[in-house]
Amino acid sequence: MDTRQLEYFLAIVDHHGFSRAAARMHVAQPSLSQAIQRLERELGVALFHRIGRGVQLTAAGRAMVEPARQVLRGLDTTRASVESIKGVLSGAVDIAVMPSQAVEPLTTIVTRFAERFPGVTVNVAAVFTPPEGIDMVREGACELALVGSGDPLRAAGVQEHPVEVQKFILVAPPDHAFAGRERVHWSDLGGHRVIAAPTGSRQRHIVDRIRGSGIDLKIAVEAGHREAILPLVLNGAGVAVLTESWTRTARSGGAQVLDLDPPTWIRICLLNRDAPLTPAASAFRDIALASAHNTHR
Repeated sequence: MDTRQLEYFLAIVDHHGFSRAAARMHVAQPSLSQAIQRLERELGVALFHRIGRGVQLTAAGRAMVEPARQVLRGLDTTRASVESIKGVLSGAVDIAVMPSQAVEPLTTIVTRFAERFPGVTVNVAAVFTPPEGIDMVREGACELALVGSGDPLRAAGVQEHPVEVQKFILVAPPDHAFAGRERVHWSDLGGHRVIAAPTGSRQRHIVDRIRGSGIDLKIAVEAGHREAILPLVLNGAGVAVLTESWTRTARSGGAQVLDLDPPTWIRICLLNRDAPLTPAASAFRDIALASAHNTHR
């Protein structure tokens, strides 16, 4: 077993097939297939079920995903650590980020990081719930995750670093009936239409709490694409409950931004596996924590 075989194996997993994996790895598909066949012979088990043109992981293949990622991540850490001794910080930082946190505080953190370490690429992967971010970190798909949650996560094998606390706001169309107000009580939302995120998000949790309190807040759209929420509000499809990270963008588009009463908050935290980080990821974490109180205001 060698690292190239592990890279090919994970490419097939991540790109859902041999042909896409071969294109991603810039190798001929027969060469990739032969490498996987050699790996399966060495292990004495099949890693994939070949189903037509598609593939599915076998039980052995599923068991191999996380260890394979950790092996390759460990090699990256070793290489990067050696480079750092020479005074060169380069390579990449892989971070999984939830949608609202990708607006802020990620934007500010990445800007400050790029100013200090222009030779490092930041690769941002999308996740939609804290458990997805935890899984990405645990499996080694990303070294870091930036997520928002209502309560401490306390995930085994994962370190959690508080970054900041953000309040939830109400964003309304420019010509909405709330014009001229700075604050709305939950009870004021009765009879209005809301653009909601899917179930499982903190955003949706707040909407469901408001509706569960007996207020007739109608869900007009459930937006699986979170980036569609603000445009829908601006076009008059309804109001939306968002984190305050959206304040500047919403106002620049002409939307009304109002405080909610009673207020509700979300904790933003940075996650990493309880294991050594590459120097680049460690530097990114340090900047994120140093930026904790200066991200979006």
